[in-house]
Amino acid sequence: MNNKNMRILAVFAAFLAGLVLSLGVIVIVSGRFSANGTPQAAAIGGPFRLTDQDGRTMTEQDLMGRASLVFFGFTHCPDVCPTTLFDISEVMRALGPDADRIKPVFITVDPERDTQPVLKDYLSSFDPHLSGLTGDRTSIAAVAKEYRVYFKKVPLDDGGYTMDHTAIVYLMNKSGQFVSPFSLKRTPQTAAAELRQYL
Repeated sequence: MNNKNMRILAVFAAFLAGLVLSLGVIVIVSGRFSANGTPQAAAIGGPFRLTDQDGRTMTEQDLMGRASLVFFGFTHCPDVCPTTLFDISEVMRALGPDADRIKPVFITVDPERDTQPVLKDYLSSFDPHLSGLTGDRTSIAAVAKEYRVYFKKVPLDDGGYTMDHTAIVYLMNKSGQFVSPFSLKRTPQTAAAELRQYL
């Protein structure tokens, strides 16, 4: 084998080694495995103290004992938020009596506009199992950080604003641990069948 072929082979081997190392780092950082290879839950979720649409205080303890679906959004959202809440409502309907054993939660990233009465009116269009949570800006920022949610106020030309935010539905188990992002890009019946695994 000549020197040119040897150099090509060495570069290719170095590329493969780098690729394997990079993938390993991504897997560890994603929280699926620890450095020694044992599975572990991602550090998503944590303590919070917010107010629901009926004026009641809700904390992370209120989610214990039931699987939950947690989604962050805002009531002035033109498309993603209402579509997601509609899809969650359809899954809840597909669950039938089992819907009482799942807790879907909508946490606003726009507490300035999404007060308790606004949330109550907004959620009246969706499944009654849904809890809408709001609080002061500090409390919302804290719970968003716990769930690794990005959000940012974006000014509009008319002087108003919209919110840019993470649009993931978080599936949490009965112990309040993150399971995975919950896909709504399937039939409500298929999504409901997955949820029944966590009842």
